[in-house]
Amino acid sequence: MKVPYPMFLIPSLSMSARALRLSALLLVCASAVGWAHASLPIQQWTQPKGVRVFLVESHAIPMVDVQIDIDAGSRRDPVAQAGLASVMTGQMANGTRAEPQGQGPYPQAMDENQIGEAWADLGASFGGSAGGDRMSFGLRSLSFPDLLDKAVALAARQMAHPAFPEAMWLRDRERISASIRESLTKPGTVVQQRFAQAVYGNHPYGQITTPETLSRIGVQDLKTLHAQALRPCRATVSVVGALSRAQTDALVQRLLAQWPQESGCQRLPPVPEVAPLAAAQSLTLSFDSAQAHVLMGQPGYKRDDPDFFALLVGNHILGGGGFVSRLTQQVREKRGLSYSVYSAFSPALHAGAFTVGLQTRPDQAEQALAVAQEVVRGFVSDGPTEAELQAAKSNLIGGFALRIDSNRKLLDNVANIAWNQLPLNYLDTWTAQIDKVSADHVRRAMARVLQPERMVTVVLGPKP
Repeated sequence: MKVPYPMFLIPSLSMSARALRLSALLLVCASAVGWAHASLPIQQWTQPKGVRVFLVESHAIPMVDVQIDIDAGSRRDPVAQAGLASVMTGQMANGTRAEPQGQGPYPQAMDENQIGEAWADLGASFGGSAGGDRMSFGLRSLSFPDLLDKAVALAARQMAHPAFPEAMWLRDRERISASIRESLTKPGTVVQQRFAQAVYGNHPYGQITTPETLSRIGVQDLKTLHAQALRPCRATVSVVGALSRAQTDALVQRLLAQWPQESGCQRLPPVPEVAPLAAAQSLTLSFDSAQAHVLMGQPGYKRDDPDFFALLVGNHILGGGGFVSRLTQQVREKRGLSYSVYSAFSPALHAGAFTVGLQTRPDQAEQALAVAQEVVRGFVSDGPTEAELQAAKSNLIGGFALRIDSNRKLLDNVANIAWNQLPLNYLDTWTAQIDKVSADHVRRAMARVLQPERMVTVVLGPKP
């Protein structure tokens, strides 16, 4: 369960010079030029300290987007302190210590309000988050030198010298714990948690942040993780914006200059893989809700799976393509058992869950689940029809431009390439990879990854 910290926060402003700057930033974001180019050249190099840098130059608008990723996500949280990585990145916004050398535009200690005001004055934004695999920091700023230099300096200070004030952590811990308790009154949260625990077992992907795990996290734990996690040699930096390679290289050096330095790069201990399910498991949970919530699935595949594109197309046909998917046709359109039904893979550094989800009337839950199970079995056994395959490929290829039509979306794609060590021409060849997928390739890939007879099913709701 992710702790609710936003990635980017821009405080509300009065109509002043800083508000005008922010308005200009939002305007250029809204008017970003689409990226439906024949080629998207990604430049890549490694700095002397081991930082891997990926750049797409985009000079159409005066903006820079930066994402820093490090291997310090929640999969490395201690079991008893689930949520540590997420709360640590969130607490970094609550104050900074004074800069040791007393130099730069922000040498003084700053509290959370002063940090917010400083970002507002720049019309820029910065924030951190932690997912299952990686800890990420994101900076967005106009590329005008006077603004960008200050934004880089402030982001560097916030990353390298967080204060971690204890009073702020105790306040936020109570707030987050209350939010978690409130979320457990919602059926969607409860069914998702039980499903994740059943699918992932003892793997860190199945760890749940609770008020109890948060209570075991102290300020010293935040400081220790911060000191251990932020190492230049473990950083991957993705940049999209109006900068040259030389300017980008200098920007990255300034951003990470205050991180702890070390000779060599100590290897992190490996994280075990997700274990396949040994047998089917069925859970029925009583819950006072208007509808029954149904989830079915198992561990899926890793992001580096060689059949990634066949599985992407296959899932689009099975349940990821909305109203034209096979699950929707059989569960909703033909039988009226659910307003919506979907399937999804979530590949990551380890095998993410394959999930089929739907909501239905409690008295129809058993029938809806049976139909969904039969659709999955049939698809895994026989694969798609040629008509389904061509429709899915046309839809995916036709919608490709929407995946990269802004700097923000393009940055997400570049960071995906960088983090997963995909080929630099990944975006250039994406549509060709989709186009060459065959029906037999989809059938073989789905049959290899999915075992319908060994899936977890969770049905939560009132007894019919």
